Amino acid sequence: MRGLAAVPAYVVMQPTTLCNLDCVYCYLPLRAADRRMPVAVAEAVAASVNPWARAGRFSVVWHGGEPLAAGRELLAALIAPFGPEVEHHVQTNAALIDDAWCRFFAEHQIRVSVSVDGPREHNGGRVTRGGRPAYDRIVRGVAALRRHGLPFSALAVVGHPKPGLARELYDFFLDLGPDVLGVNIEETEGVNTRANRHDAAAVTAFWAELVAAWRRNPRIHLREVEWSLRYAAAVLDGVEGEVLPHHLDPIPTVGHDGSVTVLSPELAGFTNPRYGDFSSGNVLATPLAEILAEATQTPWVGEFLTGVEACRSSCPYFGFCGGGHAANRYFEQGRFDGTETEHCRNSKIRLLEGVLEHARGHRSPAV
Repeated sequence: MRGLAAVPAYVVMQPTTLCNLDCVYCYLPLRAADRRMPVAVAEAVAASVNPWARAGRFSVVWHGGEPLAAGRELLAALIAPFGPEVEHHVQTNAALIDDAWCRFFAEHQIRVSVSVDGPREHNGGRVTRGGRPAYDRIVRGVAALRRHGLPFSALAVVGHPKPGLARELYDFFLDLGPDVLGVNIEETEGVNTRANRHDAAAVTAFWAELVAAWRRNPRIHLREVEWSLRYAAAVLDGVEGEVLPHHLDPIPTVGHDGSVTVLSPELAGFTNPRYGDFSSGNVLATPLAEILAEATQTPWVGEFLTGVEACRSSCPYFGFCGGGHAANRYFEQGRFDGTETEHCRNSKIRLLEGVLEHARGHRSPAV
């Protein structure tokens, strides 16, 4: 993994900055403002994306704010410029989903991913703008998806990993019904300044317990665990160097105004005296393909790539994570050329150690 890939696997699009919820751990700086994406931005992005999609699988991920807060009329107009080969995904809190939205998802063949943190008692941080719990609204939205037979993924944020929690979470999601589950330990990033340092043994035990729960009933694709097992199998086969791609995916995030931020969607909307607004260009002025071709000339991107090389030379887990994420370095360390972060420890190192701890505890006895 050296440098940035010329063509990304997907593009993140921000149809609006507005979110109908006010989650306490949210990183977004403009979620109380309704700044909507003009159709001209989507048209400009589609000009680059459509040829990429014709050459191979490609996704557009609609991410806010809350994308559904843009409304069906605008979202349909933003989708329209993209060709039939483009896959569309939406990351939503589900609180606005009703029968009309389900028909919209089906009509436009949009894959839905729902943000929900487990049972009611673990969703205290997910609240409305009036400070009221959002859990019942989220569950009603999921019920609508199921009523319409629409498959969905789920994404859970874990604030305090501890013994017993992983099994409870997994059992909840078995009942909720997603076919894919991602689990994120809360990160210090954006406007969320809450500390994310946890006891190493507790985090490792959390991941080990999650593996155990999944192995008992692997009906859900568990994103982090399955990736870990794939990597471990590659190590055993001596082909771990083939697991990661040769280049970093630039993961372009196109803001509501057309600005393009690479590598970390979490950086979009922020500014810094040293780094500016983190953008590498604007699709209303420069084609997206051209912006990505020149992205390494953005000063902070070069600094991040220096940090990736430092990770490569110093960290035994590099083959597993590929050097971490730019936003975690910046928001934890104030710069991009550092190495290990709390996010690395929680969601990479302890994750892999938890998988290995589970494996060691379930080895067949020698005969």
